[in-house]
Amino acid sequence: MLKVVNLVGARPQIIKASAISRAIKGTFSKKIREVVVHTGQHYDHTLSEVFFEELKIPKPDINLKAGSGSHGAQTGTMIIRIEEMLNEIQPDAVILYGDTNSTLAGSIAAAKMHIPVVHIEAGMRSFNKDMPEEINRIMCDHVSTLLFSPTITGFKNLIREGFMPENTPPYHINNPKIYHSGDIMYDNSLFFGKLAEQKKQLLKKLGVKHNAFALVTIHRDNNTDIPERLTAIFEALLTIGKIYKIPLVLPLHPRAKKSLASLNGSLSEEIKKSPYLKIIPPVSFLEMTLLEKTAGIIMTDSGGVQKESHFFNKACLVFRPETEWVELINNGTALLVDADKQKILDGFNKYWLKKGLRFPEFYGDGHTAEFICREILDNLSIRD
Repeated sequence: MLKVVNLVGARPQIIKASAISRAIKGTFSKKIREVVVHTGQHYDHTLSEVFFEELKIPKPDINLKAGSGSHGAQTGTMIIRIEEMLNEIQPDAVILYGDTNSTLAGSIAAAKMHIPVVHIEAGMRSFNKDMPEEINRIMCDHVSTLLFSPTITGFKNLIREGFMPENTPPYHINNPKIYHSGDIMYDNSLFFGKLAEQKKQLLKKLGVKHNAFALVTIHRDNNTDIPERLTAIFEALLTIGKIYKIPLVLPLHPRAKKSLASLNGSLSEEIKKSPYLKIIPPVSFLEMTLLEKTAGIIMTDSGGVQKESHFFNKACLVFRPETEWVELINNGTALLVDADKQKILDGFNKYWLKKGLRFPEFYGDGHTAEFICREILDNLSIRD
């Protein structure tokens, strides 16, 4: 039986990993043994029993309790603890997700121990190395054995960086295999979308109706920590509310909420008094899924929420100057508006209640996790 470590470091990665866990449990339980390991990078109070029970996902078998700290200190601590864990478990492969410090630490520890790395969400690039995530994803890709890109754009990025799609087995760190696999989060959107219907009371509580409100999320530090950018975004949101007379629901990240206090006094007061801005505490994953499914438009600086807008056939305005999900921009269903008030207003005017938008299946058929597990089985050997 092939033994894999399913390594995560934050709540979004637990959710991503759950797609692989479901595939193993449902189809490959007699062939793959899974050990779910959490580095402890972002292990907070939201990871309660309710979180795992509500989403029907397995709790981590091991928590390495790495904690927070500077990028170097945190990554270094995780490398040490991951190495110790791998020495004890002796897995045949380590599965990693995305671009967190846990991803980087897991890839370095596993590669130096000659344990094959499986990178899910490989090939994604913003082409902005000022972002720590960009460094993490590049480094992980270049020590991986099996690389699963959710998009054709990511697949082509890997080829441009020297990966060869014509490689043949046996695959290893010096002869990796790259795939355009589809996205496990599309698998999850189908699964969790059904569960999210249980949360419909949230819409009533907020006083919003299906397709008649805008969903807004802001969490990146270059938006929350720069007053000029945050001011421009909120001035645009206030204007949208006044012109269109629609609710804008903002499940506000603690960083953004704290930053609001630093804005111009009159603007801060206007935000508080606006009948259209519905600023609420962070919501659960299922509640967020419900809001995405039922919003008329989505505005965000989150990479994950950008993709989910496509999963649920929603237009998306992106509060960033670039995105790794370029196919959404090229498709004309997402628009980069940065933190530019006029661009935000023009984008909203263009997309609000727009008919005829098309949402191609960029991200697979909803069975990406099964495909990945099958390829792991077919192409990685059991260690002695």
